[in-house]
Amino acid sequence: MAGAISSGHALPHGKSLLLSLRNVYETLHVSAPTVVDAFRGTVSREVCDDRLESWASRIVANSEMMISVHGRENIPERGPGGSTYLVMSNHQSHYDVAVVFYVLGSNIRMIAKRELFDVPVFGGAMKAAGFISIDRKNTERAIASLEDAKKKLAGGVPIWIAPEGTRSPTGELLPFKKGGFVLSLATGAPILPMSIRGTRDVLRAKGLLSRPGVEVSVTIHPPCDPARFAHLPRKAARDALSDEVRRAIASGL
Repeated sequence: MAGAISSGHALPHGKSLLLSLRNVYETLHVSAPTVVDAFRGTVSREVCDDRLESWASRIVANSEMMISVHGRENIPERGPGGSTYLVMSNHQSHYDVAVVFYVLGSNIRMIAKRELFDVPVFGGAMKAAGFISIDRKNTERAIASLEDAKKKLAGGVPIWIAPEGTRSPTGELLPFKKGGFVLSLATGAPILPMSIRGTRDVLRAKGLLSRPGVEVSVTIHPPCDPARFAHLPRKAARDALSDEVRRAIASGL
């Protein structure tokens, strides 16, 4: 899917609580039937993919985001046996989620903090759709989450991780959590770094008012191959891979 590319630099409209509420409605609108399907035992990956695609398109359209995408040629092809890749991006806004699905397609799944899965309706839909919960306060559960992610990668499902672990309040990159890099090294899955610029102007971390008509730029960088660091001790390899991904993401901000 291609985003609309802005040809001008007009100032966007003022902030709106109504726009935020409209997009909350869109999220509930797609979440509720997924929870019902899960209860009935009829939920399917294909239906979830279709709903995610529709949801992301409506969020982008409602918000009048003008999305430009650079570097699509860097998206790796699926490897033999269905192996695939990890996506890592910076995280500045709730709108990053819709932008990632809009740009990369709805077949990816994300690793998200456990607290989001406790949100009524929304959390149940995330679980039913195959999103992965990670509890960073519980080592055993965190390890189990990585095992779940390994299975999805082995089945050909790209996994998206925001290595900062939360939205940046200033737009500057926060320190990276290590779990995603451990996962990449353990599975051999390359990491596809992405830089997302502009979503913070739509809705900032902990903000309530959304601004329509914002220009959003997405840069997809060349993949980082964990095999390049396989000769290093485990911690050194993890840190070297993390540094490489961080430099790539920072270069597009």
